[in-house]
Amino acid sequence: MRLRPQYRVFLLAFVIVMLAATAAGCGRSSNNSAATTPASTGGPKLSGRIEVDGSSTVGPLVTAGAEDFQNQNPGVQVTVGISGTGGGFERFCKGETDISDASRPIKPDEEAPVCQKNGIDYTELQVANDGIAIVVNKENTWATCLTVDQLKKIWEPGSKIKNWNQVDPSFPDQKMTLAGPGTDSGTFDFFTGTINGEGGASRTDYQASEDDNVTVQAVEGDKGGLGYFGLSYFEQNQSNLNDVQVNGGAGCVSPTSETVQDGSYTPLSRPLFIYVKNTSLMKPEVKAFVKYLLDNEPALTKKALFVPMTDAQAQKSQATFQAATA
Repeated sequence: MRLRPQYRVFLLAFVIVMLAATAAGCGRSSNNSAATTPASTGGPKLSGRIEVDGSSTVGPLVTAGAEDFQNQNPGVQVTVGISGTGGGFERFCKGETDISDASRPIKPDEEAPVCQKNGIDYTELQVANDGIAIVVNKENTWATCLTVDQLKKIWEPGSKIKNWNQVDPSFPDQKMTLAGPGTDSGTFDFFTGTINGEGGASRTDYQASEDDNVTVQAVEGDKGGLGYFGLSYFEQNQSNLNDVQVNGGAGCVSPTSETVQDGSYTPLSRPLFIYVKNTSLMKPEVKAFVKYLLDNEPALTKKALFVPMTDAQAQKSQATFQAATA
């Protein structure tokens, strides 16, 4: 049947109106979806709780990431504790946490077997670099550089060093007081292993704490104070403390982001890690959070005053993450 011209015009107008309405409806659906999709995930809204514990050194980095991530994903709660690397691994291997912050690798002869016994499979991911800073009181103008041998003389088990002039006769007759990480700290393990030749081997007559702020206060409050902790804590407190250059055999070098990155601050530079429980990594909120940490590593390390990974290190972490979540 042939339509009269006026009907054909009417039908064409009707079709145009319906197509426009359909297009508008599709556009609203897309806009609504975008409005409810977290910027960090590109997928549905995330919810849940992520439990993190471990290194007091890595803690500020993960906390910075958690704050930004939660701003974009308000349905997710990320709790970050700082019980020390060893304390964090203890909880992690019991299945109490999703992520363990670590300033050293997991011990294959102690902690890893506990995880295996409890059925905790995990993925290790490097997230940053760091150096250990040796710090003294602001009034200490004599100890501008110490050799590795001098540091060992001070910190080795059974050390009788109690005065600065016992380290070097040119140093003043000033009582030395020591402060540093406790035995659960990965910084303690790394420092003692690097300086004293055996992880955990250290004199015990010093003020020990897993909270680096305690070390800051101890050294700041005593002219003869000496301590050590992660570089980021010195950078946050450099107006109240002096750093000590370290001579690892090639001259005195200050701990800075540049010297850690290029490897010249030796032997007290190190990688920093997170360990993620594989069953937790299968949860959308945990996977998205870990991806956020890796994707935004340069900005987060800058925000938390850490040393960013090299391109090769970043690529390795990304590849490991992709393999674990494939």
